[in-house]
Amino acid sequence: MPKEGILNNDDIFFRIMQEVSILQTLHHPNIVALHDFFEEPKSYFIVLEKMTGGELFDRVVAKQFYSEREARDVFKIILNAVDYMHGMNVAHRDIKPENLLLVSRDDDALVKLADFGFATPCDNDANHGMGSLRTQCGTSSYVAPEVLNRQYYGTKSDMWSAGIILYILLGGYPPFIEETDRELYQKIRCGDFEFHQAFWGDISEEAKSLISSLLEVDPKKRLSAKEALNNMWIQCDDRLLEEKDLTTSNFCNLKRFNAIRKVKAAVHSLIAMNRLQFLNSSGIVLK
Repeated sequence: MPKEGILNNDDIFFRIMQEVSILQTLHHPNIVALHDFFEEPKSYFIVLEKMTGGELFDRVVAKQFYSEREARDVFKIILNAVDYMHGMNVAHRDIKPENLLLVSRDDDALVKLADFGFATPCDNDANHGMGSLRTQCGTSSYVAPEVLNRQYYGTKSDMWSAGIILYILLGGYPPFIEETDRELYQKIRCGDFEFHQAFWGDISEEAKSLISSLLEVDPKKRLSAKEALNNMWIQCDDRLLEEKDLTTSNFCNLKRFNAIRKVKAAVHSLIAMNRLQFLNSSGIVLK
């Protein structure tokens, strides 16, 4: 998995302060809000907006009816948050299902992008338009090719991750699946994915075209969030997408994918708890 190395105390403090600084500048209905931050001699306290609705994907798989319109509406919300964030010259660098949360159990539209631990200011015009970032970080299945290749990159890396999200929302499974990270990264670097007829035969061509424009290996050719918001599929008539019923086909794949994802998340949580214990033993407490 692309990731930053073991952080020392100074690195951890810098990361915390950068996350706080970024969240203080972001004010959008679909981005989790920072309410307060304060510190004590050995503790840092970040007070975030209360999110009681759980993860977005958990809500999606609980639905009784699921159509292309449902997927489009959710994805449009995500794009709006990402477009705003990129307009503020911030790259999230870890967009994935676990970081898409719901404010409450009563409203499916109140989706918020969370966890800005890897977020950083970004200059997209630097290095001949490639971007100003070089650090390898993120989550394996959602990371962009330019990040794996140790190239300079910018906010377009988030759009690759968004394309993965949309592929899963419609197909019910990730576009890049391999048994080893080496094989996975090779496929990602080449953009080697396909729309399998058995699962994508009834999906609109416009949706597949949008995904292909997001899972474009060359970031200069990849759609920006603003361009994606103007895409034909995003702007399509609600009634046409409502007719594309996915409940009895790809929805089963999505439920299976989500169940596997939850198991992996539990394992990662255990690893994270062990890491926190290590940090606490080093004299730093995060709450």
